[in-house]
Amino acid sequence: MSGTWIVIVNFRTADLVVDCLRSLAPQVDDLGGGRVVVVDNASGDRSVETISDAIEQQRWSVWAGIVPLDHNGGFAFGNNAGIRLAMSEPNPPDYVMLLNPDTVTRPEAIRALVRFMDAHPEAGIAGSLLETAEGGVDCSAHRVHSPLSELDGGARLGVLSRLLRQHVVSPPIPAQAHRCDWVSGASMIVRRSVIEKIGLMDDGYFLYYEEVDYCLRAKQAGWEVWYAPQSRVLHLEGAATGIKAAARRRAAYWYDSRRRFFIKHYGIAGLLLADLLWALGRVSLLLRSGLGLGGKGIERDPIRYMPDLIGGDLRAIFTGRAGAIKREPGL
Repeated sequence: MSGTWIVIVNFRTADLVVDCLRSLAPQVDDLGGGRVVVVDNASGDRSVETISDAIEQQRWSVWAGIVPLDHNGGFAFGNNAGIRLAMSEPNPPDYVMLLNPDTVTRPEAIRALVRFMDAHPEAGIAGSLLETAEGGVDCSAHRVHSPLSELDGGARLGVLSRLLRQHVVSPPIPAQAHRCDWVSGASMIVRRSVIEKIGLMDDGYFLYYEEVDYCLRAKQAGWEVWYAPQSRVLHLEGAATGIKAAARRRAAYWYDSRRRFFIKHYGIAGLLLADLLWALGRVSLLLRSGLGLGGKGIERDPIRYMPDLIGGDLRAIFTGRAGAIKREPGL
């Protein structure tokens, strides 16, 4: 066995990374001779020094190291740098695990994922159960995004969600392991042969949707994607990106990533259909909220949500940026 490598991408979250490494320290033997590589996406602060000092002071250098990059190319870009390093080894690892900096691995989380993959040779990718800071369980096993899922997400209407239950992206999670369309990139393990067959992540995604795209590519190549709740990881979701902060304008890269995903897998016509259905759902949500007939939580949505989403996609189409995204066969 060639063991497991873990890749953690850092951008100005050094303290979180150190906490993550500390949680991994008791599980080093479960790496089977593998390593943990922290890829710093040109943070421009003291991240590299802080993480390097912690690795030295805690004597983690036997199994952990940091790789500074010269520019921030995004989450997929950073992960790819770590994956390349792992695959360049004379004896590449059997598995590469991608772990967010805002995670804390629970005891035996690594061992559980590796054992699951060893026992399920048809599984190309598997994801952990993600605990929340409040003690709950976050949905980490998902269905593929589609135009109909956008209608459901825009409307947030119970009866519609029941009618479209096969298109709900984040359904209630069964307690047992099961196949799914994609798992959260906060904690997911990838078989080496998947990387050898489909290549690296698409670094055209700066942040968000990259793991969705990668899981679908793996499925299209014949591999299965699984949720493995035996592996438990605490995910302080949004701590590394701020994306969950209420009443903030969402970063442009989120809309860019959503657009890239829909064009790659559904074409420009599919993107427009997704936008239309989302807008119809959104209008119904606004009307219900205004009439006091539901629509709770809409005040926590990002500022300028609709104009940023719809307007951004239309500008990308009219300026030709959308046409530069190549559609991939499959869906």
